[in-house]
Amino acid sequence: MEINKKPRAFNALRHRDFRLLWIGLLISVAGTQMQNAAINWQTYEISGSALALGGLGLARLIPIIIFSLWGGVVADTRNRRRVMMITQSVMMGSAFTLGLVTWLGIVNLWWIYGLGAVNAAAAAFDMPSRQSLTPNLVPREDLTNAVTLGSMVFQIASIVGPGIAGILIGQFGVGIIYWLNGLSFLALLGAIALMKTATPPKVSYSRAPLQTMLEGMKYVFQERIILSTMLLDFFATFFSGANTLLPIFATDVLRVGPEGYGILAAAESAGSVITGLVLSVWGDIRAKGAALLSGIAIYGAATIGFGLSETFALSILFLALVGAGDTLSTILRSAIRQLVTPDELRGRMTSVNMIFFMGGPQLGEMESGALAALVGAPLAVAFGGAATLVLVGLTALRVPALRHYT
Repeated sequence: MEINKKPRAFNALRHRDFRLLWIGLLISVAGTQMQNAAINWQTYEISGSALALGGLGLARLIPIIIFSLWGGVVADTRNRRRVMMITQSVMMGSAFTLGLVTWLGIVNLWWIYGLGAVNAAAAAFDMPSRQSLTPNLVPREDLTNAVTLGSMVFQIASIVGPGIAGILIGQFGVGIIYWLNGLSFLALLGAIALMKTATPPKVSYSRAPLQTMLEGMKYVFQERIILSTMLLDFFATFFSGANTLLPIFATDVLRVGPEGYGILAAAESAGSVITGLVLSVWGDIRAKGAALLSGIAIYGAATIGFGLSETFALSILFLALVGAGDTLSTILRSAIRQLVTPDELRGRMTSVNMIFFMGGPQLGEMESGALAALVGAPLAVAFGGAATLVLVGLTALRVPALRHYT
């Protein structure tokens, strides 16, 4: 694997607006990860059902399918900062509402599913605008570094968030998590307000939104490299999603309680952060296709190990390897797509990718929950990891252009 060792660590943070966005996201996403861990725990606490955990995926998937393509059109035709202000405010209101119904003692699965759907609908508009804005905040030569740092901020938050959530759930219950998450959105809203970059100099606009949407879809399906990375992402996350079942592992398999659950939820992100730091310091990977396939293979193999592990320390290690493989492939996929796609199409490309990127995990939650209800969580997770390895092998054979991509 040929690697350019020119040091470029943290170059993107030199740019003011990207630095504001990065810091705001770090605080806000930490709150969101706390809430995600709390929702999974509360859902299992209310229902005691693996199938109910899988239902979280369905509640989030439907709004993504309905709204994500329109979110891409909005990102390419509207001020991206203003779109983010609206979407982040909606998600903040959703968090406070969940905290209120929990405090009042009226929370049930329908509240959790309904507010999860509201968040997913907001994210369908937020993500295309946010990811499309990033290339406007840094010069082209720093974009891969910006993508790496953007991935790292989510993984750092994923360590801090679940770890804190596990402690707070054990001490105070889940309600406080939702209030803290609501407050965390203020950091990102403040960062967006202080940014000077509003939107690309020329924003494409069409009086036929459907035609604009179809133009983006046509571009994605004609670009073989972009389409193959999206399909690989979808099926890998569909088969190998273990996060939703972590409450079952913490409670019934490893018997480590809410504090141990917080550690398990953070372990994958710990591996991701370490990998992101190494990639940020090491430089650009030229053999991106081979490295991407290798990352997903590591992801699948480590998922098998976690599913079959009955030891807490070993489970943490395997989850860290899951995060390492996932981050390697995620950074490479994101960098390729952002560099290849013209700016006026980035929002629509991202919205199509969002269906694959978020649809895979959400459908995977349903698949994992249903399979775990039939054969148990350990076998369900191990099966998903094995299916991912088969997928990587088939993709390497059937799509040589991706395997040889540099």
